[in-house]
Amino acid sequence: MGNAAVADAAGTVRALRAQLERMQGRRLDTPVLPVPPALAALLPGGGLRPGASYSLGRSTSLLFALLARPSREGSWCAAIGMPHLGAEAARAAGVDLERLVLVPEPGERWLTVTATVADVLPVVAVRPPARAKDADIARLAARMREREAVLLVQGPWPQTEAMIDVGDPSWSGLGDGYGLLEGRELTVTVTSRRFPMPRSGRVLLPDAQGGLAAGQAPASVPAAARESAPLRAVG
Repeated sequence: MGNAAVADAAGTVRALRAQLERMQGRRLDTPVLPVPPALAALLPGGGLRPGASYSLGRSTSLLFALLARPSREGSWCAAIGMPHLGAEAARAAGVDLERLVLVPEPGERWLTVTATVADVLPVVAVRPPARAKDADIARLAARMREREAVLLVQGPWPQTEAMIDVGDPSWSGLGDGYGLLEGRELTVTVTSRRFPMPRSGRVLLPDAQGGLAAGQAPASVPAAARESAPLRAVG
């Protein structure tokens, strides 16, 4: 390929990249917020992308694992619409409580509250009490992109960067009717439009320090999961 052809190809790539960034409202090379290494290996970009939304299963442990490193490294986080979220459990999972804002009961105006909080905090987690209108979701997505805030939604959510869920739990530490529970191993599955198929791996959640760490070798994703990748709740 000659120099002119190479230059034309490079120009085309730059033009397509710029167009995609305009459509998505964010730069593709924006630094991501950190997550545990075992999750970074599964997520697009290796972390939480500013301006993006993520759909989570109902696992509180998974939510804490996503909030832990950003909060410890200086990012303020919020949890909205989670009245039973335990601050002590969050601390034990590694979340810095000095950088965690709780809005347990936002009421019917939860979308407005979420958008307002996103104006000042870089990581916002919400559990929607009801399905939102498409227009309201689009406005919230635009606000998140404008503020370069990360939105973590416990439950289904359209146009997400990725869906993250856990399942297939197994506990260690128990013998034949005796012993103490020492740890729990789960399969984390990440589904994203950036991947040709879901990514999956075994993790310890919690690990010995209460956080998330790599478990056994990555598990394969069943064919049915590749087709539908449903969200499953694990506490």
